[in-house]
Amino acid sequence: MRSSAAIATRADAGGEESLDARARRLSAAAGGADAAEILRRAVLEEFPGRITLVSSFGAESAVLLHLIAQVAPATPVIFIDTGKHFAQTLSYRKKLARELGLADVRDIRPRPEAVAAADPAGDLWRRDPDACCTLRKVVPLEEALDGFDAWITGRKQFHGGLRAALPVFEAADPFIKVNPLARWDKADLDAYAARHGLPPHPLVEQGYPSIGCWPCTHPAAPGEDARAGRWRGAAKTECGIHLIGARRAPAAT
Repeated sequence: MRSSAAIATRADAGGEESLDARARRLSAAAGGADAAEILRRAVLEEFPGRITLVSSFGAESAVLLHLIAQVAPATPVIFIDTGKHFAQTLSYRKKLARELGLADVRDIRPRPEAVAAADPAGDLWRRDPDACCTLRKVVPLEEALDGFDAWITGRKQFHGGLRAALPVFEAADPFIKVNPLARWDKADLDAYAARHGLPPHPLVEQGYPSIGCWPCTHPAAPGEDARAGRWRGAAKTECGIHLIGARRAPAAT
């Protein structure tokens, strides 16, 4: 049963505040706050015990995971194990969780019966990548988010596309999504990782600036968009997990 805070409105001194209005208010209040302060407010003040961080343990994941480990290391971290990850990603997930002291990393997987019914040969990614993402990522995450009112993402405006106008807090009914790194660029990420000695994903040095499932992830050439290697040659640019929630503000995923 989802708590009343997850319902699209909440009572306050001024009456009913919509989920969209709450997201806008929190984004405005974030102002020039740094990522650690945004996380502290979201995890400890706004959604205590009702927020999770969703991480791919990919090329840029270490920064956000390090930040949450400093603010609240017991925060649940959801990792979607699609069954199609690079072996290096699975090893990296274990390494980061151990080294950062993350106390509650949850590996979620698609239901075996669903995979057997929809993808018995394991090649759905080749025939219908959208359906594959829905089966292996979107549905498992929807189930894992039950009981939470908010979730934290590692998306950033500099990735472009639908992310270019990404707010720090956004409404995705029935959730609030928190994007503490929305305003960071590649230089910010690199500087933070270097300052804290964070280990890179082992595929980064092989030319993978964005890492998802192995069938649909390729290296990107120097100067290409960071996500150019994802679903290369297809119109697809997102896996669909950021479409969870019926209401999205225009230009914000």
